[in-house]
Amino acid sequence: MDAPADRKIVLVTRKTRLEDLLIRFHTIAQAKFYIKHMGADFADYLQEHESYQVAMRVTLESLEEWGRYQRIDRSFLPNFLFAPDDIVVALGQDGLVANTIKYLDGQPLIGVNPDTYRYDGVLLPFEPRDLKLLVVETASNQREYKAVTMAKAALSDGQVLYAVNDLFIGPKSHTSARYEIEFGKQKEIQSSSGVIV
Repeated sequence: MDAPADRKIVLVTRKTRLEDLLIRFHTIAQAKFYIKHMGADFADYLQEHESYQVAMRVTLESLEEWGRYQRIDRSFLPNFLFAPDDIVVALGQDGLVANTIKYLDGQPLIGVNPDTYRYDGVLLPFEPRDLKLLVVETASNQREYKAVTMAKAALSDGQVLYAVNDLFIGPKSHTSARYEIEFGKQKEIQSSSGVIV
């Protein structure tokens, strides 16, 4: 294996709600009009965006000091090929960590909370300022870690779905699903939005 400092860091990021609005409405003014029309506070979108940008700057400073790193948006995860010795850093909410884990095969993942005021971050135990030391310890295999077992659901048509904590089985819409649950000799017919396994 390469020396610890030769390992590449892959930083997985996400767009903020404001960035998603700008993609949709093209200008801040149009985005603000839409959010105010919906009865929401546009200042919250601005504050979330600024906090994420500050966290991004601190994170990138640490990674630039490290050397080899690559930044990808979460939308590229399904097509991204991780090297076996990559160290992965997810800067975002718990969902970003859970989504990223599905595409890894033994690579270490560091969950970084960009805004501890906004997110509880059960899967984000670290802050951007911690990253410099975390990367060094992870690359040197001197950092304790927790292994995560993935759940896998396979359908008869070949579709496969992976999950970290649980799988939701049901329709994408708000309609009801009808299904039968069977355990041993007991059977029960159900109707609900779905089942969390």
